[in-house]
Amino acid sequence: MKVSTRGRYALRIMTELAKAKPDEYISLNSLSEKQSISQKYLEQIVPLLTRAGFIKSTRGNKGGYSLKKNPDKITVGDILRATEGSLAPVPCVESKEENTCEKISYCTTYKIWFGLYEVINNYLDGITLKQIIDNTSEEITDDYCI
Repeated sequence: MKVSTRGRYALRIMTELAKAKPDEYISLNSLSEKQSISQKYLEQIVPLLTRAGFIKSTRGNKGGYSLKKNPDKITVGDILRATEGSLAPVPCVESKEENTCEKISYCTTYKIWFGLYEVINNYLDGITLKQIIDNTSEEITDDYCI
C-alpha cells in the first residue's frame, strides 16, 4: 500500500484543523500557507473530507473550515479511506461476501493478504487526530515529513 500525496495532505489538513479551537474556522488560504500546499490542490481534497462528514465550512469574512466531529472520533484510517479509497493491499480481501475471486477457497496467499489488511486497518484505525495533536510539541510548527 502506498499513500498518495492526496492522502498525506488530507491528514495534514485534518491535523491543522484539529489544532484549532472548537468552532474556529480556518480559511483555505491560511491552510495553504501553513501547510505549504497549493490552494488548487486543497480545493480537490477538501470536498472529499466534507463529503465524508469530517469537516464543515462557512462563508463570509470569518469563513473557512472546521472539524465537524471531535478529533478523538476521527482516525487516520477514516481520513485515508475518504481520500484514497480502500486500504486493501489486494482487491480480494475487501469483502468476503462480495468476493468475486473464484480461487479464494484454495488460494495459498489469501491469508497473508487478509492478515496484512487487518494489520493496516487496526493500526490506522487505532490512531485518532486527538492522539496526533496531543503528541505534537507546541514549539514545532512545521513538523511534517510528508
